[in-house]
Amino acid sequence: MFKKILIANRGEIALRVLRACQELGIKTVAIHSQADESAMHVRMADESICVGPASAQSSYLNVPAIITAATLTNADGIHPGYGFLSENQRFAEIIEEHNIKFIGPNSNHIKVMGNKIDAKKIMDDNKVPTVPGLNDISDKVKIKEFIKNVELPIIVKAASGGGGKGMRVVNNNNEIDNAINSAKAEAKKSFNDDTVYLEKFLTTPKHIEIQILADSYGNVVTLGERDCSIQRKHQKLIEESPSDLLTNEKRIEISELCKKAVSSLGYEGVGTLEFLYENNKFYFMEMNTRLQVEHPVTEMVTGIDLVKQQILAASGEKLTISQNDIKIKGHSIECRINAEHPESFIPSPGKITQYHQPGGLGIRVDSAVYDGYSIPSHYDSMIGKLITYGATRSEALKKMNRALEEYVIMGINTNIQLHQKIIQTDEFKRGSYNINFMSNLIE
Repeated sequence: MFKKILIANRGEIALRVLRACQELGIKTVAIHSQADESAMHVRMADESICVGPASAQSSYLNVPAIITAATLTNADGIHPGYGFLSENQRFAEIIEEHNIKFIGPNSNHIKVMGNKIDAKKIMDDNKVPTVPGLNDISDKVKIKEFIKNVELPIIVKAASGGGGKGMRVVNNNNEIDNAINSAKAEAKKSFNDDTVYLEKFLTTPKHIEIQILADSYGNVVTLGERDCSIQRKHQKLIEESPSDLLTNEKRIEISELCKKAVSSLGYEGVGTLEFLYENNKFYFMEMNTRLQVEHPVTEMVTGIDLVKQQILAASGEKLTISQNDIKIKGHSIECRINAEHPESFIPSPGKITQYHQPGGLGIRVDSAVYDGYSIPSHYDSMIGKLITYGATRSEALKKMNRALEEYVIMGINTNIQLHQKIIQTDEFKRGSYNINFMSNLIE
């Protein structure tokens, strides 16, 4: 077991990891920027080290400073959380070179699955259904043939990265050249890799993801699915588990395929396979080799602490749970609470003058803000996650309505009102929404 873990992140996820470490009896080291000196994870950690100025590039992305902090504090593990360096192959390599355990998959798995083209090939080899695509875009004849076979629309996608960058939808043949060129330019700027490829563009899919957990002994389990279709500009806003759309037969079928693919890699830790789901068919998109923001809804319906399991797997322990032990019970919904204007979506940093979070049975809040806390302008606008649980989806939804009404954050703008608007629509109540929901709502 680890003696001391450095948490290479900030905000609610840093606090989430810290609490898991405390319950496992592991000492913690918090890193922080100059802007985060008063952050909750800094206050609660056993040790803390400033790794640079306010900007993320100079602090939370400052690899030499983070490695130095781990060395100075004698940390034997580094947990990356999500975002920042969590899927950075070189960061994992450097940690491995310093004989510190990266709490996640090895650097090669990050590399392989970080390239969407390579990841799709692995899935194809393991019979996991993928979106029809074209990797070689150097030949215009091949592009024309591909479009003829799959029909428009298609989408140009960056091979590296995520977050909706390097993606362009093509609705007619005249747009293809401009779409490829602009996607390549954005991919180069965002990921330093201008490799792009083509895929059939599904027009009304759901976004469904499968949570996996694996140890270093070849044991792999799946922990159900999450519906992440409520998105704005490819950024998730609301997630829920399970999906009412899937039959149990369909759930078992895709879970078994995911297990087989992950087993073929020799993967270790937590991970998520993301799919588009349309007309009762799954289409693999990508695999995230890290803990997901939305992991709490899976924890709520399975009763399994994913962060603890991730740490235990990284420490070399065998999974103590089998697939038969995993039972999906009840329903959970998560709303991402962002410091932003609910209509313009402009970030709203500043001082919180009043803060009251909801409570009661079936209510969970993962957040690191408090009364008087000043939200920096340098980082992502998400400041917390509101999660509800009920025996049924209807009950979880009623709890979410009540919890959003009870949630008070003054001094800054938040998207709480937007969440209230979303969950009160008939489409959301029915669960019949797809990834176009937000575009239709705010138009």
